[in-house]
Amino acid sequence: MGKFNELVLNSPRRLALPIAVYPALTLTGVKVRDIVTNPHAQFEAAAALQARYRAPFVMAAMDLSVEAEAFGCDLHMTDNEVPTAANPVIASLEQAQALAVPPVGTKRTPVYLETVRRLRELPAQPLVLGSCIGPFSLAGRLVGLSEACGLTLENPDLMHTVLTKCTEYLTAYAKAFREAGAHALLMAEPAAGLLSPRGLVRFSAAYIKAIVQAVEDGQFQVVLHNCAAKRVHLSAILESGPQAFHFGAPMDLIQALNEIPATTVLCGNLDPTAVFLQATAEQVAERTGDLLAATNAHRNFVISSGCDVPAESPLSNLDAFHARIERE
Repeated sequence: MGKFNELVLNSPRRLALPIAVYPALTLTGVKVRDIVTNPHAQFEAAAALQARYRAPFVMAAMDLSVEAEAFGCDLHMTDNEVPTAANPVIASLEQAQALAVPPVGTKRTPVYLETVRRLRELPAQPLVLGSCIGPFSLAGRLVGLSEACGLTLENPDLMHTVLTKCTEYLTAYAKAFREAGAHALLMAEPAAGLLSPRGLVRFSAAYIKAIVQAVEDGQFQVVLHNCAAKRVHLSAILESGPQAFHFGAPMDLIQALNEIPATTVLCGNLDPTAVFLQATAEQVAERTGDLLAATNAHRNFVISSGCDVPAESPLSNLDAFHARIERE
Protein backbone atom coordinates (compact mmCIF):
# COMPACT_ATOMS: atom_id res chain seq x y z
CA MET A 1 0.00 0.00 0.00
CA GLY A 2 1.34 3.42 -0.97
CA LYS A 3 1.48 6.51 1.21
CA PHE A 4 -1.62 8.00 -0.42
CA ASN A 5 -3.88 5.03 0.31
CA GLU A 6 -2.35 4.63 3.75
CA LEU A 7 -3.23 8.22 4.67
CA VAL A 8 -6.79 7.95 3.38
CA LEU A 9 -7.66 4.55 4.82
CA ASN A 10 -6.19 5.33 8.24
CA SER A 11 -7.71 8.79 8.57
CA PRO A 12 -10.20 9.24 11.43
CA ARG A 13 -12.01 11.97 9.48
CA ARG A 14 -13.23 12.69 5.98
CA LEU A 15 -10.52 14.02 3.67
CA ALA A 16 -10.68 16.34 0.67
CA LEU A 17 -8.47 16.65 -2.39
CA PRO A 18 -9.70 19.35 -4.77
CA ILE A 19 -7.57 19.66 -7.89
CA ALA A 20 -6.91 23.32 -7.34
CA VAL A 21 -3.77 25.41 -7.71
CA TYR A 22 -4.79 28.11 -10.16
CA PRO A 23 -7.48 29.69 -7.90
CA ALA A 24 -4.61 30.79 -5.62
CA LEU A 25 -3.81 33.55 -8.11
CA THR A 26 -5.80 35.99 -5.98
CA LEU A 27 -3.64 35.09 -2.99
CA THR A 28 -0.25 35.39 -4.64
CA GLY A 29 -0.92 38.07 -7.27
CA VAL A 30 0.51 36.21 -10.25
CA LYS A 31 -0.93 35.01 -13.57
CA VAL A 32 -1.56 31.52 -14.90
CA ARG A 33 1.43 32.02 -17.22
CA ASP A 34 3.65 32.51 -14.16
CA ILE A 35 2.44 29.30 -12.52
CA VAL A 36 3.14 27.16 -15.60
CA THR A 37 6.56 28.66 -16.30
CA ASN A 38 8.03 29.50 -12.89
CA PRO A 39 8.46 26.89 -10.13
CA HIS A 40 8.62 29.59 -7.46
CA ALA A 41 5.25 30.99 -8.54
CA GLN A 42 3.70 27.53 -8.71
CA PHE A 43 5.08 26.57 -5.30
CA GLU A 44 3.82 29.79 -3.73
CA ALA A 45 0.33 29.22 -5.13
CA ALA A 46 0.09 25.60 -3.97
CA ALA A 47 1.60 26.43 -0.59
CA ALA A 48 -0.81 29.34 -0.08
CA LEU A 49 -3.83 27.10 -0.53
CA GLN A 50 -2.38 24.41 1.70
CA ALA A 51 -1.77 26.96 4.44
CA ARG A 52 -5.26 28.42 4.05
CA TYR A 53 -7.02 25.07 4.40
CA ARG A 54 -4.43 23.05 6.35
CA ALA A 55 -5.06 20.19 3.95
CA PRO A 56 -3.21 16.89 4.33
CA PHE A 57 -2.50 16.92 0.57
CA VAL A 58 -0.74 19.42 -1.68
CA MET A 59 -0.13 19.04 -5.40
CA ALA A 60 1.65 20.50 -8.36
CA ALA A 61 -0.56 22.22 -10.92
CA MET A 62 -2.39 20.20 -13.56
CA ASP A 63 -1.13 21.13 -17.03
CA LEU A 64 -1.77 18.61 -19.80
CA SER A 65 0.33 20.44 -22.37
CA VAL A 66 3.73 19.89 -20.75
CA GLU A 67 4.53 16.45 -22.12
CA ALA A 68 3.19 17.13 -25.62
CA GLU A 69 5.34 20.26 -25.76
CA ALA A 70 8.36 18.13 -24.86
CA PHE A 71 7.56 15.89 -27.85
CA GLY A 72 7.52 18.90 -30.19
CA CYS A 73 3.92 20.12 -30.25
CA ASP A 74 3.37 23.84 -30.43
CA LEU A 75 2.00 25.57 -27.37
CA HIS A 76 -0.90 27.97 -27.10
CA MET A 77 -0.30 30.08 -24.00
CA THR A 78 -1.91 33.25 -22.71
CA ASP A 79 -1.52 35.12 -19.45
CA ASN A 80 -4.71 33.83 -17.87
CA GLU A 81 -5.50 30.41 -19.37
CA VAL A 82 -3.94 27.01 -18.78
CA PRO A 83 -1.78 26.24 -21.86
CA THR A 84 -2.91 23.81 -24.54
CA ALA A 85 -0.89 21.79 -27.02
CA ALA A 86 -1.46 22.60 -30.70
CA ASN A 87 -0.48 21.22 -34.11
CA PRO A 88 -0.08 17.43 -33.84
CA VAL A 89 3.30 16.10 -34.93
CA ILE A 90 2.31 12.62 -36.15
CA ALA A 91 0.28 11.88 -39.31
CA SER A 92 1.67 8.54 -40.49
CA LEU A 93 3.15 5.28 -39.24
CA GLU A 94 6.53 6.34 -40.62
CA GLN A 95 6.43 9.53 -38.56
CA ALA A 96 5.39 7.55 -35.50
CA GLN A 97 8.30 5.17 -35.95
CA ALA A 98 10.73 8.08 -36.37
CA LEU A 99 9.41 9.97 -33.34
CA ALA A 100 12.18 10.54 -30.81
CA VAL A 101 11.41 10.10 -27.12
CA PRO A 102 12.63 13.30 -25.42
CA PRO A 103 14.67 13.14 -22.23
CA VAL A 104 12.95 14.23 -19.04
CA GLY A 105 14.04 17.73 -18.12
CA THR A 106 13.40 19.41 -21.47
CA LYS A 107 11.01 22.32 -22.06
CA ARG A 108 8.86 23.07 -18.96
CA THR A 109 9.06 19.71 -17.16
CA PRO A 110 11.63 21.10 -14.65
CA VAL A 111 8.98 23.59 -13.45
CA TYR A 112 6.81 20.77 -12.12
CA LEU A 113 9.64 18.67 -10.73
CA GLU A 114 11.13 21.64 -8.88
CA THR A 115 7.70 22.55 -7.52
CA VAL A 116 7.44 19.08 -5.99
CA ARG A 117 10.90 19.39 -4.45
CA ARG A 118 9.89 22.66 -2.78
CA LEU A 119 6.52 21.32 -1.63
CA ARG A 120 8.31 18.52 0.20
CA GLU A 121 9.96 21.21 2.34
CA LEU A 122 6.68 22.63 3.68
CA PRO A 123 6.79 22.63 7.49
CA ALA A 124 3.35 20.98 7.78
CA GLN A 125 4.70 18.01 5.75
CA PRO A 126 1.55 17.32 3.73
CA LEU A 127 1.48 14.42 1.30
CA VAL A 128 2.80 15.73 -2.03
CA LEU A 129 1.35 14.81 -5.42
CA GLY A 130 2.94 15.43 -8.78
CA SER A 131 0.82 15.66 -11.91
CA CYS A 132 1.19 14.30 -15.42
CA ILE A 133 -0.85 13.26 -18.44
CA GLY A 134 -1.74 9.66 -19.28
CA PRO A 135 -0.46 7.75 -22.33
CA PHE A 136 -3.58 7.78 -24.52
CA SER A 137 -4.27 11.44 -23.73
CA LEU A 138 -0.67 12.28 -24.65
CA ALA A 139 -0.90 10.25 -27.85
CA GLY A 140 -4.10 12.14 -28.66
CA ARG A 141 -2.17 15.39 -28.55
CA LEU A 142 0.58 14.01 -30.76
CA VAL A 143 -1.75 12.70 -33.49
CA GLY A 144 -4.89 14.79 -32.83
CA LEU A 145 -7.64 13.75 -30.45
CA SER A 146 -10.36 12.86 -32.94
CA GLU A 147 -7.74 11.18 -35.11
CA ALA A 148 -6.51 9.11 -32.16
CA CYS A 149 -9.95 7.66 -31.51
CA GLY A 150 -10.38 6.76 -35.17
CA LEU A 151 -6.88 5.32 -35.47
CA THR A 152 -7.56 2.79 -32.73
CA LEU A 153 -9.84 1.12 -35.29
CA GLU A 154 -8.31 2.15 -38.62
CA ASN A 155 -4.58 2.01 -37.89
CA PRO A 156 -3.94 0.40 -34.50
CA ASP A 157 -0.27 -0.22 -35.36
CA LEU A 158 0.31 3.53 -35.56
CA MET A 159 -1.40 4.10 -32.22
CA HIS A 160 0.50 1.29 -30.51
CA THR A 161 3.76 2.72 -31.85
CA VAL A 162 2.97 6.17 -30.48
CA LEU A 163 1.66 4.77 -27.19
CA THR A 164 4.81 2.71 -26.65
CA LYS A 165 6.91 5.88 -26.93
CA CYS A 166 4.52 7.86 -24.74
CA THR A 167 4.73 5.14 -22.12
CA GLU A 168 8.52 5.13 -22.21
CA TYR A 169 8.54 8.88 -21.64
CA LEU A 170 5.87 8.91 -18.94
CA THR A 171 7.60 6.11 -17.06
CA ALA A 172 10.77 8.18 -16.92
CA TYR A 173 8.81 11.31 -15.97
CA ALA A 174 6.98 9.46 -13.18
CA LYS A 175 10.31 8.21 -11.83
CA ALA A 176 11.60 11.78 -11.89
CA PHE A 177 8.63 12.86 -9.76
CA ARG A 178 9.37 10.02 -7.37
CA GLU A 179 12.99 11.07 -7.14
CA ALA A 180 11.93 14.70 -6.60
CA GLY A 181 10.07 13.59 -3.49
CA ALA A 182 6.45 13.13 -4.61
CA HIS A 183 4.49 10.61 -2.57
CA ALA A 184 2.05 10.06 -5.42
CA LEU A 185 1.41 11.08 -9.01
CA LEU A 186 -1.98 12.17 -10.32
CA MET A 187 -2.03 10.81 -13.89
CA ALA A 188 -4.74 12.44 -16.02
CA GLU A 189 -6.13 10.21 -18.77
CA PRO A 190 -9.40 11.95 -19.79
CA ALA A 191 -9.18 11.12 -23.49
CA ALA A 192 -9.54 7.41 -22.71
CA GLY A 193 -13.09 8.14 -21.59
CA LEU A 194 -13.93 8.66 -25.27
CA LEU A 195 -13.09 5.03 -26.07
CA SER A 196 -15.26 1.96 -25.71
CA PRO A 197 -14.43 -0.19 -22.68
CA ARG A 198 -12.65 -2.67 -24.96
CA GLY A 199 -10.70 0.13 -26.62
CA LEU A 200 -9.81 1.59 -23.25
CA VAL A 201 -8.28 -1.70 -22.14
CA ARG A 202 -6.16 -2.01 -25.29
CA PHE A 203 -5.09 1.59 -25.79
CA SER A 204 -4.97 3.00 -22.27
CA ALA A 205 -5.16 0.52 -19.40
CA ALA A 206 -2.48 -1.81 -20.80
CA TYR A 207 0.01 1.06 -21.05
CA ILE A 208 -0.87 2.60 -17.69
CA LYS A 209 -0.40 -0.81 -16.11
CA ALA A 210 3.14 -0.93 -17.50
CA ILE A 211 3.89 2.48 -15.97
CA VAL A 212 2.39 1.50 -12.62
CA GLN A 213 4.43 -1.69 -12.48
CA ALA A 214 7.60 0.23 -13.31
CA VAL A 215 7.24 3.07 -10.80
CA GLU A 216 5.21 1.97 -7.79
CA ASP A 217 7.43 0.75 -4.97
CA GLY A 218 5.17 0.34 -1.97
CA GLN A 219 5.54 4.00 -1.01
CA PHE A 220 5.12 6.02 -4.23
CA GLN A 221 1.90 5.36 -6.15
CA VAL A 222 -0.13 6.45 -9.14
CA VAL A 223 -3.59 8.00 -8.70
CA LEU A 224 -5.38 7.59 -12.04
CA HIS A 225 -7.66 10.47 -13.04
CA ASN A 226 -10.30 10.20 -15.76
CA CYS A 227 -12.88 12.99 -15.76
CA ALA A 228 -14.70 11.65 -18.84
CA ALA A 229 -15.18 8.03 -17.74
CA LYS A 230 -18.65 6.62 -17.08
CA ARG A 231 -19.87 3.60 -15.18
CA VAL A 232 -19.51 1.46 -18.31
CA HIS A 233 -15.74 2.14 -18.27
CA LEU A 234 -15.14 1.18 -14.65
CA SER A 235 -14.08 -2.45 -15.00
CA ALA A 236 -11.78 -1.54 -17.90
CA ILE A 237 -10.18 1.28 -15.93
CA LEU A 238 -9.60 -1.00 -12.95
CA GLU A 239 -7.39 -3.12 -15.22
CA SER A 240 -4.93 -0.20 -15.29
CA GLY A 241 -3.45 -1.40 -12.02
CA PRO A 242 -3.42 1.55 -9.58
CA GLN A 243 -5.03 1.30 -6.17
CA ALA A 244 -6.42 4.86 -6.28
CA PHE A 245 -8.68 6.53 -8.83
CA HIS A 246 -10.07 10.02 -9.39
CA PHE A 247 -13.28 10.47 -11.41
CA GLY A 248 -15.29 13.37 -12.79
CA ALA A 249 -18.97 14.20 -12.85
CA PRO A 250 -19.99 11.55 -15.45
CA MET A 251 -19.05 8.65 -13.15
CA ASP A 252 -21.71 7.07 -10.94
CA LEU A 253 -19.63 7.31 -7.76
CA ILE A 254 -21.95 5.37 -5.50
CA GLN A 255 -22.13 2.45 -7.90
CA ALA A 256 -18.36 2.59 -8.37
CA LEU A 257 -17.76 2.57 -4.60
CA ASN A 258 -20.00 -0.48 -4.30
CA GLU A 259 -17.93 -2.33 -6.90
CA ILE A 260 -14.32 -1.58 -5.92
CA PRO A 261 -12.42 -3.24 -3.05
CA ALA A 262 -12.51 -1.43 0.28
CA THR A 263 -8.73 -1.00 0.07
CA THR A 264 -8.97 0.88 -3.24
CA VAL A 265 -9.35 4.65 -2.88
CA LEU A 266 -11.79 6.56 -5.05
CA CYS A 267 -11.81 10.36 -5.34
CA GLY A 268 -14.24 12.79 -7.00
CA ASN A 269 -16.56 14.19 -8.32
CA LEU A 270 -18.04 17.67 -7.76
CA ASP A 271 -18.23 19.41 -11.11
CA PRO A 272 -15.41 22.01 -11.24
CA THR A 273 -17.38 24.45 -13.38
CA ALA A 274 -20.97 23.99 -12.22
CA VAL A 275 -20.01 23.84 -8.54
CA PHE A 276 -16.71 25.62 -7.88
CA LEU A 277 -16.94 28.28 -10.59
CA GLN A 278 -20.64 29.01 -11.11
CA ALA A 279 -22.39 28.10 -7.85
CA THR A 280 -22.78 30.31 -4.80
CA ALA A 281 -20.92 29.50 -1.61
CA GLU A 282 -24.18 28.26 -0.08
CA GLN A 283 -24.76 25.94 -3.04
CA VAL A 284 -21.19 24.63 -2.83
CA ALA A 285 -21.72 23.77 0.84
CA GLU A 286 -25.00 22.02 0.01
CA ARG A 287 -23.55 19.97 -2.85
CA THR A 288 -20.55 19.05 -0.73
CA GLY A 289 -22.77 17.96 2.14
CA ASP A 290 -24.96 15.88 -0.18
CA LEU A 291 -21.98 14.00 -1.58
CA LEU A 292 -20.49 13.44 1.87
CA ALA A 293 -23.80 12.02 3.06
CA ALA A 294 -24.17 9.75 0.04
CA THR A 295 -20.67 8.32 0.55
CA ASN A 296 -20.67 8.20 4.34
CA ALA A 297 -20.38 4.41 4.45
CA HIS A 298 -17.24 4.40 2.31
CA ARG A 299 -14.10 5.38 4.19
CA ASN A 300 -12.09 4.80 1.02
CA PHE A 301 -13.68 7.85 -0.59
CA VAL A 302 -12.02 11.27 -0.84
CA ILE A 303 -14.27 14.14 -1.87
CA SER A 304 -12.80 16.26 -4.63
CA SER A 305 -13.49 18.37 -7.66
CA GLY A 306 -14.13 16.12 -10.62
CA CYS A 307 -11.33 17.84 -12.52
CA ASP A 308 -9.13 20.95 -12.35
CA VAL A 309 -10.85 23.90 -10.65
CA PRO A 310 -10.79 26.92 -13.01
CA ALA A 311 -8.47 29.77 -12.09
CA GLU A 312 -11.31 32.29 -11.95
CA SER A 313 -13.27 30.27 -9.37
CA PRO A 314 -13.94 32.42 -6.28
CA LEU A 315 -12.00 31.48 -3.18
CA SER A 316 -15.25 31.83 -1.24
CA ASN A 317 -16.41 28.63 -2.94
CA LEU A 318 -13.28 26.72 -1.94
CA ASP A 319 -13.72 28.16 1.55
CA ALA A 320 -17.29 26.82 1.66
CA PHE A 321 -16.16 23.41 0.40
CA HIS A 322 -13.50 23.01 3.07
CA ALA A 323 -15.67 24.48 5.83
CA ARG A 324 -18.41 21.96 5.09
CA ILE A 325 -15.93 19.08 5.31
CA GLU A 326 -14.61 20.37 8.63
CA ARG A 327 -18.09 19.91 10.10
CA GLU A 328 -17.93 16.14 9.56
